[in-house]
Amino acid sequence: MTMMIASAVSICGVSAAIATAGAIRGDAKKLSYVVSLVLITAIPMIILMPYIANYWGMSEKIAGAWLGGSIDTTGAVVASGALVGEEALKVSIIVKFSQNVLLGLAAFAISVYWTYTKKTDEKGQAIKPTLGVIWERFPKFVLGFILASLLFSFFLSQEKITIVKESLKNIQTFWFVLAFTCIGLETKFSDIFNTDSKKPLYAFLLAQTFNILITLVIAYLLFG
Repeated sequence: MTMMIASAVSICGVSAAIATAGAIRGDAKKLSYVVSLVLITAIPMIILMPYIANYWGMSEKIAGAWLGGSIDTTGAVVASGALVGEEALKVSIIVKFSQNVLLGLAAFAISVYWTYTKKTDEKGQAIKPTLGVIWERFPKFVLGFILASLLFSFFLSQEKITIVKESLKNIQTFWFVLAFTCIGLETKFSDIFNTDSKKPLYAFLLAQTFNILITLVIAYLLFG
């Protein structure tokens, strides 16, 4: 739970939590809990953070960097950046995508760390930390993300991208909606706010608050 919360807050939200759960073979219910925290927290942030940015008179670059570095889901970043302005939207997307790219490195590091620190499996049997074990634990969807990004960034012409983009977007939307519907079916709000879940909830909220504040400072240092 600690590792999934930490990766969700510090890297890129839901995708990071899922990648971490795969690397450490985390409990599916705990993963669902963390994903629910990310999504529920993102809703007020989408509305409140652009309002705060406009109220404080932030430049669009500062506001965009703040939003992109603080809000944990890409869709929420796009929505909040659009509320501030066109330039804020561009900066927020670049910052968020930069975090998304780091997911591959983070997933590999977590896979290596967990393999070398956890010497036994779920049945208590010894695990030898080999490259095969690291590969088995590494979340493979991260490789698909990297390969697709490289392909569309450097090998396909803009004409071909334009042709296939719309159909791929429809496929992405279908699987995205299906995935989050399944997460919703596993999530109980009573579980999030009950007594046993208070420590993870407080940990997530404290980490997110720190994330918002330190990102604001960095945004001012870089763009102020």
